[in-house]
Amino acid sequence: MSEPTRGTGVSEPIRVLVVEDDPVVADAHVMYVNRVHGFRAVAKAHSGAQARRVLERTPVDLLLLDLYLPDGHGLQLARSLRAAGHQADVIAVTSARDLAVVREGVSLGVVQYVLKPFTFSTLRDRLVRYAEFRTAAGEASGQDEVDRAIGALRAPRPAALPKGLSAPTLDRVITTLRAAPEGLSAAAAAETAGLSRITARRYLEHLVESGRAVRAPQYGQVGRPELHYRWVTA
Repeated sequence: MSEPTRGTGVSEPIRVLVVEDDPVVADAHVMYVNRVHGFRAVAKAHSGAQARRVLERTPVDLLLLDLYLPDGHGLQLARSLRAAGHQADVIAVTSARDLAVVREGVSLGVVQYVLKPFTFSTLRDRLVRYAEFRTAAGEASGQDEVDRAIGALRAPRPAALPKGLSAPTLDRVITTLRAAPEGLSAAAAAETAGLSRITARRYLEHLVESGRAVRAPQYGQVGRPELHYRWVTA
């Protein structure tokens, strides 16, 4: 069920194209978008070429665009779309922290940057703020009103961790998980990080909920399948 988003003034869903080369991450981003009231993921693409084909047949208002695609940089895609007359805005999803790239993106319609890995709440905030910015209409009465409209795109301070979770322990679990690209069970993560299995599982589930890890059952020769957790690479 979509989570309520107040104050966006959205009557029709904002149509989003998710462009992400990793199928697992793309599915997660589609799920995130569809959980935000006023937004609908209308399609996903795993390359720039696929994105162009989607845009030829599907109306899109916003691209959730990974900048590292198998057939070119995301900003190259954004530039070619602008040249072809596409007016969809862009929220860039990237692990890059190069401010020169950020500056270039602004001129190409990139209205927000979201650094990987990010949580659902982070993306939800960016989408809600984008909706507020998008639906601002009419003539501004003065500088303050212009500033408020532009200010809708600014991000707030990061949200605190859920009650009972600590940043140092979370860092230990993240380090453990990132060191095992094939994935780990809660028991294995607990042993490596020096935690109880219950504590390790709680932190691992938090990472899944926040979009920084994925979980899947791993079947052995006997007994019930065991959940394995894997860090979502950028």
